[in-house]
Amino acid sequence: MKGKNSKRLDSIKAAHQVERTRSSTRMEDYLEVIAELVELKGYATTLDISRYMNVSAPSVTKMLQRLDENGFLEYEKYHGINLTEKGTEIAEGIRQKHGILLEFFEMLGIGYDTASQDTEGIEHHLNPKTIKQLRKFVTFLKANPKIIDNFKNL
Repeated sequence: MKGKNSKRLDSIKAAHQVERTRSSTRMEDYLEVIAELVELKGYATTLDISRYMNVSAPSVTKMLQRLDENGFLEYEKYHGINLTEKGTEIAEGIRQKHGILLEFFEMLGIGYDTASQDTEGIEHHLNPKTIKQLRKFVTFLKANPKIIDNFKNL
């Protein structure tokens, strides 16, 4: 039994080491919101981001400065905000993860609202290998809809 506990502790430790090397979840959330706003209206503003992130405008400004310093966006105070290529790549990756997870959860018969909420909670924490396999599995299920129907009827 001690071996299992040790493996679990090693797993937790490894997860936290990987997390430190990635962009923070919060930064990814900002990039995702900015990308959505830019797609919707061509640019994002501090006020828009503040509304969607449910944080104060000064908090948004502080994060925008951090994102700018890291090369994720083009930001000029009092002007519209746009993502750099680097920022767009991260936002698009999150968007793809979101879509795959949401589709998978809906295939399981989980309602959209719950599926969307759960997706927001885990989309930043999955290894790219996990997402790749999940994408393959979703594609397989879509090609075999009877499997989904049978599962939903359990």
